[in-house]
Amino acid sequence: MKWAIVLCAMVALSECIIQVPLIKGKSARESLEEQGLWDEYRGKFPFNPTRFDDQSLSVSSEQMTNDADLAYFGVISIGTPPQSFTVIFDTGSSNLWIPSIYCSSAACANHNKFNPGLSSTFKNAGKSLSIQYGTGSMTGFEGFDTVVVGGIPVKNQIFGLSQSEAPFMAHMKADGILGLAYPRLAASQATPVFDNMMTQHLVNQDMFSVYLTRNSAVGSMVTFGGVDPNHYYGQIAWIPLSSQMYWQITVDSVTVNGQIVACNGGCQAIVDTGTSNIVGPQADISSMARAVGAYSANGDNVVNCNNINNMPAMVFHIHGQAFTLPASTYVRQSTYYGCRTGLQSSNSDLWILGDIFIRQYYSIFSRAQNMVGLALAR
Repeated sequence: MKWAIVLCAMVALSECIIQVPLIKGKSARESLEEQGLWDEYRGKFPFNPTRFDDQSLSVSSEQMTNDADLAYFGVISIGTPPQSFTVIFDTGSSNLWIPSIYCSSAACANHNKFNPGLSSTFKNAGKSLSIQYGTGSMTGFEGFDTVVVGGIPVKNQIFGLSQSEAPFMAHMKADGILGLAYPRLAASQATPVFDNMMTQHLVNQDMFSVYLTRNSAVGSMVTFGGVDPNHYYGQIAWIPLSSQMYWQITVDSVTVNGQIVACNGGCQAIVDTGTSNIVGPQADISSMARAVGAYSANGDNVVNCNNINNMPAMVFHIHGQAFTLPASTYVRQSTYYGCRTGLQSSNSDLWILGDIFIRQYYSIFSRAQNMVGLALAR
């Protein structure tokens, strides 16, 4: 119970809200900047959110992105007796995978590795798994075992065990990924962890919610089975999904100073805890950057650190409601690289509302209603 808070009624285990604390650590980018290696890394492994190109998806491979700014990790355990791993709780993918002792890549050397021979409950699934990145891949095989999330055992959970990993993974802090998107996105038709939590009646409601702290290393939380009113203000705005693969919604427009600067006429976006920034089509992102006074430098949209207090807010208009991001939420300050916006461009028309957005808006993911709920985060 060290890593979890489980709130249960006395009558039944199914009346549970499971809370998993997340740790906000240094991102790969922050560590690389400190070592003077960021420019070299960025040149070798440019950010490329290829997983969000639906046409590239297949049943045999899940797509993921090499996001060096990810900073939130939680702890799970797998096997009997349990072996512990840090994972990114990722609403933009659906598979669970961790490194295995059969992985000889440099990326596995500095991460915890699962040893199936030490688990009395492990079963080999007899299937291979491939996860494609923008600059490499993870390959491995699948197995079944007991996965403990928030102190609650999820039995017979399928997961991936890596045998090789892309070099950039060596700089990532988390050992692996726990995907929280829909089964339709899962590689090899694997059943996602939350689907098994629902099927095994381990949660009170078929929903989970995410709270991300702005600066504190502690306090972030994933809540399975409900919402935590201590983490948001006011009313929850419920937004129907436009597609049930990612947590995908329709954005009506993006405005700055009352003027539409992006997503004119509407666009599709996913709410994604596995991406750190706001990602969109290049023309729209450039328009937003210009509107807030940013300029392009070395692949970033850079601003003068002295101007942050005078910069305008970005407003995302979604389902008839306005969701405002003040400059303090979308500008990041680096000791070594000055101030930059959390705006990144991609070649896809699908927008990504990543951690910058989720830090400002407590995010609820309802499988029961196929909706996303947003409320102003505390």
